[in-house]
Amino acid sequence: MTTQPERDDAPLCHPDAPLVIPSVGPQGRSRGTTAGNSVTAVILAAGTGSRFGGQKLLALVDGKPMIAHVLEAVAHLPTLVVGPPELEPHCYPARLVLNLEPERGMAYSLRLADAALCAEDGLLVLLADMPFLTKATVDAVLAAAGDADVCYPERDGIGGHPVFFSTHARTKIAALPDGDTIKALRNDPTLVRHVIPLDDDGAYRDIDRPQDLGRSGS
Repeated sequence: MTTQPERDDAPLCHPDAPLVIPSVGPQGRSRGTTAGNSVTAVILAAGTGSRFGGQKLLALVDGKPMIAHVLEAVAHLPTLVVGPPELEPHCYPARLVLNLEPERGMAYSLRLADAALCAEDGLLVLLADMPFLTKATVDAVLAAAGDADVCYPERDGIGGHPVFFSTHARTKIAALPDGDTIKALRNDPTLVRHVIPLDDDGAYRDIDRPQDLGRSGS
């Protein structure tokens, strides 16, 4: 007997939610939780890759597209990818939120993700050009978040990823201006932050240029 594969049913509740392409396939993933709330992973993947010379997220890293490594790190969580249409075949089992205006920056991508999810979910934000991020680091941030509004790893005063944002922190996302950083939200003095010391190079290492792929981690 043939059965229809299940879809990732993380709810879309915002009346102005952007176009989302759902994945189709067996999910087998539990809902991530912290402080009693569900958590959805959001992978920001809308950059044009100008310094790389093209769509870097499909460049192979250890035999797999760069974005596949980031998806693996959050495979146990419901996941949205915010990016261009050409990533859709590579996003399974996540869903793709289309960003057709990448020039508006990372904050705009975060606003699209925020609009596509119910307000009851916390967000765990990752960058798609960080293929060396591990599930262990993801779980460490989730475990440390507790009742904080913001939680992220830090090494030598440098903040890394992923970054957790609580439901309260999410109320500020819609007002973020366009731009290529979400530090304004991460560092908002009205939010309770929990910074965890972490020496995992994958939490800080992104890929901007082809030569970065050959750079050894520290």
